[in-house]
Amino acid sequence: MEPAIKCNICPRNCNVDRSKSKGLCNMPWQVKVSKAYLHHWEEPFISGTRGSGTVFFSGCNLKCVFCQNYEISQYQFGKFLTVEELAQVFLNLQKQGAHNINLVTPTIHVFSIKEAILLAKRQGLQIPIVYNTNAYENVETLKMLEGLIDIYLPDLKYYNDALAKKYSKAPNYFEHATKAILEMYRQVGIPQFDEEGILKRGLVIRHLIMPGFVEDTKKILLWIKENLPKEIYVSLMSQYTPYYQAQKYPEINRKITPQEYDEAIDFFFEIGLENGLIQEIESASEDFIPDFDLEGLE
Repeated sequence: MEPAIKCNICPRNCNVDRSKSKGLCNMPWQVKVSKAYLHHWEEPFISGTRGSGTVFFSGCNLKCVFCQNYEISQYQFGKFLTVEELAQVFLNLQKQGAHNINLVTPTIHVFSIKEAILLAKRQGLQIPIVYNTNAYENVETLKMLEGLIDIYLPDLKYYNDALAKKYSKAPNYFEHATKAILEMYRQVGIPQFDEEGILKRGLVIRHLIMPGFVEDTKKILLWIKENLPKEIYVSLMSQYTPYYQAQKYPEINRKITPQEYDEAIDFFFEIGLENGLIQEIESASEDFIPDFDLEGLE
């Protein structure tokens, strides 16, 4: 069902009726998906042994010049689905043994996603739902999802607003993202795990370290330290790889160095954070980027 309202789902507040025109995300109301499969390269307590039932949505409310998923985020590759078809995708992933349903870049499709979750639950969906987001969210939108999302997995990208505007065209990113993350924490709390060590509920914050901006990373870690319980998990990602239009920005047209990553990790522990996940520096590789081939949507 396409809501007959003007879209102010995210901080863009485009105020357009997406059944008739498109906002900055360049997407209509109808949900569009590029892939749905068992993903084994998320954090270990999300992918587990059987994989995370990952659904990649098309379109995005950010314009990251380095996006590794630009084919779907910026060029909107994918297949349009009805709410009923999306619910069936969730159920099929559960049948395949997925530990959870992992909604990647869901923000602009939140109305259809909410309906599909409710429908799938009526039809037997029982595994946790992961909301995997860039954190450029409106608190009011997140409140619509309360009780439906078990795990929030936001990527807190920038502290410095100048960086957010330059590389993602996202004004006031940190202000919006931190308010959103506090709402996510209010809803799901600290991480809780099942008997297999798989995450079943809670907030986990990701942060992608960018080349040359370790000081920005430190400010983000300090905010986490000062505003959330020490039990919160932080996934410090080293996988930055210059994709899409990054070559136009020489200062970020490289991978991060081992020294930059070590500096971020050392600071994490110096300020008293405890639950950190780290990546091998080799994770900055094309090998870990999925092929967007409509898998799981036939």
